[in-house]
Amino acid sequence: MANNRKSSRPAKPLKHLSAACLAGILAAVALAFAPAALAAPTDPAAARVDAFDHALIDAMKAGPSLGVKGRARKLAPVVAATFDLSTMTRFAVGPKWADMTAAQHDSLIAAFTRLTVASYAHNFDSFGGERFDLDPNVQARGADKIVQCKLVPPHDKPVALVYRMRQTADGWKVIDVYYDGISQLTTRRSDFAQPVSSGGAEGLLGHLDALTDKLLR
Repeated sequence: MANNRKSSRPAKPLKHLSAACLAGILAAVALAFAPAALAAPTDPAAARVDAFDHALIDAMKAGPSLGVKGRARKLAPVVAATFDLSTMTRFAVGPKWADMTAAQHDSLIAAFTRLTVASYAHNFDSFGGERFDLDPNVQARGADKIVQCKLVPPHDKPVALVYRMRQTADGWKVIDVYYDGISQLTTRRSDFAQPVSSGGAEGLLGHLDALTDKLLR
């Protein structure tokens, strides 16, 4: 039968512990109270946004050394992997899309892709301690998914980012981004309306190329 009596032996004072033993105790305490590392998101739509956020941070950290054109080259593959650029282009062009040829569609998608890459390369140009806080709670909107996160600058208010995602043959991809509640795709459609109306596909292509060139200077 086990002896349940408490030992009368006094506890060893902390100051009498060896340096190695004390260091081990302090390390264990620190580990116990340290914040848990953020787990990678399990939802595939959220994982896609999370990978894009990390790519943006990497481009920002390398920003001054790469320059805007270098950042564009670095971001081009991840933009193509993250966004459903054909769907976004079709919506941004509007009803006139149906009157255009397949070759014009391809040219507009390529030009819209270049503009999207240039926009991120221009706007995310340097790193000053920013971070992205991703909300792991993904919402369903019909067949689409909504992924929310915040861009948190170190000395300014966070910027709310909402990604509308759609399933494609290559997995979940972004079809629209809302910055503080404003749809960027709707903004693009409004901006493209006049060039499409006055010049059709060729007029819009010239407009897209001019915007891209300006961002990459």
